[in-house]
Amino acid sequence: MSYNLKIYNSVSDLPSQWNSVIGNRNIMLSKEYFNILESSGPANMECYYAGFFYNDDLIGGALFQYLNFQNHATFQKNEVWCNIRNFFARKFSKDVMILGNNMLTGQNGFYFDAAKITFEQVVPLLDRAVQKMQKDIRKTSLIIYKDYQFNFVNYFQSKNHQPYFRFSVQPNMILKINESWTVYEDYLNDFSKKYRTRARSARKKFENIEKHEMNLGEIQKHQDEMNILYQNVAENAPFNTFFLAEHHFECMKKNINENFKVFGYFLNQKLIGFYTLILNNQDIDTYFLGYDKEIQKERQLYLNMLLDMVEFAISNKSKRIIFGRTALEIKSTIGAEPIEIFGLIKHNNSLVNLFMKRIFIGLNPKKEWIQRKPFVE
Repeated sequence: MSYNLKIYNSVSDLPSQWNSVIGNRNIMLSKEYFNILESSGPANMECYYAGFFYNDDLIGGALFQYLNFQNHATFQKNEVWCNIRNFFARKFSKDVMILGNNMLTGQNGFYFDAAKITFEQVVPLLDRAVQKMQKDIRKTSLIIYKDYQFNFVNYFQSKNHQPYFRFSVQPNMILKINESWTVYEDYLNDFSKKYRTRARSARKKFENIEKHEMNLGEIQKHQDEMNILYQNVAENAPFNTFFLAEHHFECMKKNINENFKVFGYFLNQKLIGFYTLILNNQDIDTYFLGYDKEIQKERQLYLNMLLDMVEFAISNKSKRIIFGRTALEIKSTIGAEPIEIFGLIKHNNSLVNLFMKRIFIGLNPKKEWIQRKPFVE
């Protein structure tokens, strides 16, 4: 009686019970979501899946992603310093293997049936899977364990983890939906006067802008415009490890259907912005968005999008909105709280690995920000 594992490189090869054991607990580990990664994942990403068994009984699964940065500009700003950082990033990390999902913030890398295995037993199994991937699939420059909450730190103290540098870049911004918020006004009424006035002022700037949920046909119709608006935001980010495929949003809607929401903003019947959400049981994960930069500045599109996300979560009776690790300060103005998360990183060149802390901090400097407190205490 022992634990064993198997690596799969195609969704079609996964065990028939995969969703009942794993995917139904986290939609980002479902066959449907993996289909999206296979058919419309970033060009520089390759996915593998690990199944974990107790004898012949499937008890857990994990997602591995290989990323190649040889032809990808990670640092986006058109400055000499970014060109230098891109040069060193390519030399430093030609190929990366991640246990987790590089397209999302949070622990979306694995799930195990807690009734059949303890977390103390899970981590050594994950380590075995990492070693098997490096040996049987491809050895990479870097290995990364991605996005764990700090209460998991104690599980990563074994001899296997000593060569890894434990890092924390930016926190995950999460808003817990208060049970007393039955409608949007309940949420707004919990704000202090300053932030309530600010939110209502942003709403007034939305005059003549129409917002509605987009179905599959509308997504297909506006796909080119959505890609341009998405690129407006993505290319403005100082650090980007991938770009979405052009048909990605269409593929998301086709595969996870009602669990993927797209809301479009229209001015004079022209799409000027959109945001997307993934409904993951009682959680909502904010996904990608896009907007016209000039209209965003004039009409406060982004702040209105954040407020609309909260309104949707309240009406949907969700427990939390997971906002991710970007635009931390403005997300805190609508009530999201920072949750510290960590990861582990190791370079397979032992000499380079000695300087991992210094290299990592040089390529990923922490940004200072001010946490706002909108709720009356």
